[in-house]
Amino acid sequence: MQAQETTKNQNEETAVPVIDQAPVSDVTLAVNNFSSYLPESWRPYWEQVQSIPLLGTVLIVIMGYILAKIGVTIFIKSVSQITKRTKSDVDDQLIATLRKPFFLTIFFFFLGIAVKTVGLSGDIESILIRVLATILALTWMMRGFKVLGLILDTLSRNNHRFEIIQPKTMPLFDLVGKILLIAMGSYVLLIIWGINPTAWLASAGVIGIAVGFAAKDTLANLFSGFFIIADTPYKVGDFVNLDSGERGMVTQVGMRSTRLLTRDDVEITIPNNVIGNAKIINESAGRWEKSRIRIKVGAAYGTDAKKVCDVLMTVANAHSEVIKNPKARVRFRSFGASSIDFELLVWIAQPVLRGRISHELHLQVYEAFNQEGIEIPYAKQDLYIKELPGKEFPGKELPDTTVTE
Repeated sequence: MQAQETTKNQNEETAVPVIDQAPVSDVTLAVNNFSSYLPESWRPYWEQVQSIPLLGTVLIVIMGYILAKIGVTIFIKSVSQITKRTKSDVDDQLIATLRKPFFLTIFFFFLGIAVKTVGLSGDIESILIRVLATILALTWMMRGFKVLGLILDTLSRNNHRFEIIQPKTMPLFDLVGKILLIAMGSYVLLIIWGINPTAWLASAGVIGIAVGFAAKDTLANLFSGFFIIADTPYKVGDFVNLDSGERGMVTQVGMRSTRLLTRDDVEITIPNNVIGNAKIINESAGRWEKSRIRIKVGAAYGTDAKKVCDVLMTVANAHSEVIKNPKARVRFRSFGASSIDFELLVWIAQPVLRGRISHELHLQVYEAFNQEGIEIPYAKQDLYIKELPGKEFPGKELPDTTVTE
């Protein structure tokens, strides 16, 4: 009995230290895992360092800083060998931008191990590690803004390859990119601090739907402007006609509206949602900016048709603003009710000149026809009386229809 009691007391005495040392074994678990990555010859020295937590922490911090510097140097030199083959300096700027977050990622990893090595309480240790992860996430997010700006600036300068990315669309892409970066950064931060992001995502979805309904017209104009710039049915300086009757030169293509300057020197602002669904006649588009004018004229029956063609060609060639290439043409179009119909077709440099040159050509055609004695017929009616009423009753006078009082 005494032997059993003695054995029991010894077991109780040995059991107490095991329970007290349990938290210590959890702290040293991370250190032991870290030591498994060390070379075999270094492990005995590391086991001696473990006995002094503060010394181990300082050594890990110093080691992390040195390895981070070495890692960044190797990374930059390796990538620089590839970027030397390119003509652009964008890749060099990109490497310089990512240098700091890459260094902090390696250094903060060792700082996390150092925090675990100190042997702090569980709550303080968890908070410190989360703070380090938060700083790292924010650093990457801020650098992401710079990378986004660098990429958009490069693409906008090469807009011959990416027509959708232009100086006027830069604010939209910049805003969308920053919103995505903030959304991803916020999601990572919520996970770091142990917050369930599902409820936040659901709330953001409801808010997004409400904002979409409240600003549907603004969003419709915004997206229409985006697709107008992407599709490029017109550009600044083009002369366009809309099926709603507006006609003028495009002075500005914005994300919300398009502005036209009419021939009356009046500026019209049209929402992109309206102009995006309208039929657009772009007189400045096509193979060139030149525009053709059609002058319709008729000559009386019996007129020499070849003479009419020669006169019209002379008028066209004499005008200083009629383009010689393509050449002017005259076409005999039809036999009208009271005239033979011709059409003079000439090209002008810009569609905005259409009204004035058309006016001048009409005047010159009229003067040339008068000089050559070519009659321009007009609508007229001839009345033929088959017989007078008095011939029906020969020898008889017509009754007096004079009204007397």
